[in-house]
Amino acid sequence: MIQILKAGKEHLEYIMDFQVKMAAETEDLQLDKDIVRSGVFHVFENEHKGYYLVALLNEKIIASLLVLYEWSDWRNGNVLWIHSVYVLPVYRKQGLFRMMFEQLRQDVITDSTLKGIRLYVDKSNVIAQEVYKKLGMNDQHYNLFEWMKLA
Repeated sequence: MIQILKAGKEHLEYIMDFQVKMAAETEDLQLDKDIVRSGVFHVFENEHKGYYLVALLNEKIIASLLVLYEWSDWRNGNVLWIHSVYVLPVYRKQGLFRMMFEQLRQDVITDSTLKGIRLYVDKSNVIAQEVYKKLGMNDQHYNLFEWMKLA
């Protein structure tokens, strides 16, 4: 049976490994494991910034995602941002993201301080966009602009 739960520090190495694999797979980037490990650890040490969810099957971590908080003055509450979704390849297309999303949706429904869920997706990732639309998400309101300092 699959369990969705908030990750703890004991899951740090798995999450770090997933992030490194995701960057290689989706953007052909080779991330520095020590930097990623520090970044994941930072979230565990600063819970006001966010948290990780993990999916476990027979005590094995098979998926993870990062949830970050965005304060909305329009709504006087937090919007949850989903980042860094990774599912081990053998477990893809089995509804794991849906299960994790539904956990977050229930959190938003039951917690009056939470106002919604957002995520961003690469324009070329049509498969992920279809998944998000099937979950009732839309892409009608915003375009994402960014400026990132080069490493």
